[in-house]
Parts: sequence; structure tokens; C-alpha cells
Amino acid sequence: MADTTTTNLGLTKPEVGASSDSWGTKLNTDLDSIDALFDSGPVLKIAKGGTGANSVANARTSLAVPGTAVDNTYTGKQTFTGSTTAVGTKFVNALEKVTVSATAATGTINYYATTQSVLYYTSNASANWTVNLTGASTPVTLDTLLATGESITLVHMVTNGSTAYYNNVIQVDGTATGVSVKWINGSTPTSGSASAIDAYTYTVIKTGSATFTVLASKSVYA
Repeated sequence: MADTTTTNLGLTKPEVGASSDSWGTKLNTDLDSIDALFDSGPVLKIAKGGTGANSVANARTSLAVPGTAVDNTYTGKQTFTGSTTAVGTKFVNALEKVTVSATAATGTINYYATTQSVLYYTSNASANWTVNLTGASTPVTLDTLLATGESITLVHMVTNGSTAYYNNVIQVDGTATGVSVKWINGSTPTSGSASAIDAYTYTVIKTGSATFTVLASKSVYA
């Protein structure tokens, strides 16, 4: 009976009663093959189906697996679908990114949704302005970021001095075409609030290709 090999690793199984002068070499070769599956530690190599680590915490790091007690950063969209009997996510508490800028509202303001959820202008507005709600300066559009039936809510806080100004035009991705704006209580602002902060909230709903409904409101903080 000739030598055989193991099914998964292909290790040599010396013929019983034979290999009297070669079984040691075959055994050493088998052991080297097994050892090659590991890095020092020993830890099973990632490329061989292991974690490349000797602890759970180190395994999360080497495999880039999120931990439950560590900070994790995601640079892509994560989708939690839930089911017909359970919601997809629950937040006990959450933070939102606020960009605070000593900028005076005027002209056309590009609001980049991938940069922040809240944009706060702390200098007094100097003229009525157009807000252009879009994705990023690259450019990345909201039409690209959102699928039909998805929405995003953005807040723009604007400081006014004794002479107040207001947001009089809303665009999405650089145009008002295809954008249906609905103001809360059906009341479109015609003025700003003197010596106060006007907080504009825009919920942008994509209803079709390059087509949006924007639900807008203005709240006064003085």
C-alpha cells in the first residue's frame, strides 16, 4: 500500500509498515506545512481563515470588525433593514455633526450634506440668500446620494443683526427645477428675525430622478 494524503491539508500519511527510511522526512514536511498556517504567537493567519490575533480585541482590529465597546468609523452607507416585525435601528443617544462658521449669509450658500447635519452661521446675515442643498463639492449630488423614496434632513442656523434677512430661494443640486418646496403651515417666509437666530430645517425627499419635495420650516431663537 503506497503513501496516502489527508483530504484537506494534503499531508502525507506514510504507508504503514513501510517508509522505514523516509517517514521522518515526510513527518517533518507535514509539520512544516501545518506550522506555515500560523504566525508567531501562535495565531492562525487571516489568509488561512484565522483572525491573525491572540485575543478578541486584537481580532476585531486585525479583521476590522466593529466592537461593542470601541469607537467605530464608517465611510460608507450602512443599511439596517429590520423586518416586518422589528425596526432596523434603535439609538439610545446619538451625536450629529455641527459646523460652526463665522460666515454671514448672503448670495448662494452651498450646503454639503456629507459634511454636516447642522450648519451654523454666527456672523450677521448681509442679504437675502439662496440655499443650495447638495451632497459635496466634488461634486456629489443629493440625486446620487439618495434613492427614490429616501430623505435627508438638514438644518441651517443663520444669525441676524438689527437688519434681518431670510432664505428666499431653495435649490437642490444647483437648480430649483424639479424641486417642490412646501413650507410649514403653508407660510413662506418673507422676512428674517432681527437680533435673533433663524433656524431653517429642510427635509429633502427624493420622489424620482432629479425630482424632490422639500419640507421647510423656520424657527426663531432670540
